[in-house]
Amino acid sequence: MSTILITGANRGLGLGLVKEYANDGWKVIATSRNPNDSNDLTELVNKKGNDIEIHQLDVEDLNSISALSQDLKNTPIDILVNVAGYYGKKIVSEPGGLQEFGSTDYEDWQRIIKVNIFGPMKICESLISNIELGNHKKIITLSSIIGSIGGNDQGMMYAYRVSKAGVNAIMRSMAIDLKDKGVICIPLHPGWVRTDMGGPNADIDTKTSVVGMKNVIDNLTIKDSGRYMVYDGSELPW
Repeated sequence: MSTILITGANRGLGLGLVKEYANDGWKVIATSRNPNDSNDLTELVNKKGNDIEIHQLDVEDLNSISALSQDLKNTPIDILVNVAGYYGKKIVSEPGGLQEFGSTDYEDWQRIIKVNIFGPMKICESLISNIELGNHKKIITLSSIIGSIGGNDQGMMYAYRVSKAGVNAIMRSMAIDLKDKGVICIPLHPGWVRTDMGGPNADIDTKTSVVGMKNVIDNLTIKDSGRYMVYDGSELPW
């Protein structure tokens, strides 16, 4: 049985990916900052039994990341999907949620950078030996079209843009550095999705995004490593 690890698995896109891969016969390692508050995830575990494991993981906490690495020592992981992310104190649809010029909240910036850049980087470094033991050897980090510098024609969203452009750069460099190990690395844009983060006015529902992302992930080859991809299989400019 192949194994996938999904961070931020307690709701939204993370929970959707857990459902899709578990239904497809995968062993799923699902992480959440607060597993005891993850009712939907717990209910799914009760249905699927041993096919899903829940592990505590706070991507802001290096000790938490280290503890997960120790818990999973020598466990092969075929696919790692970094879903856990943070947009900011206010979602896009709220007043002030567009992070306009002149409204910089430096404390919030620090958390955005810590969750969206430092978190995925450290998780990848901590679990690379597990990935090397797997057969598929894929690392995916959910990014956003907002991280595209070439595609930025709207401005605003300063902190979130910086964080996603930053994690894009990380994934691009990892694709180069891990190529000889046969590890495939891509940033993946899930679309603008109607989740707690995306808000109610987003373009697509969770199911559409998740099914599309799974199709992209399952069909990745080493030739795709380092591409900036979208849930529908298209590609974004850096």
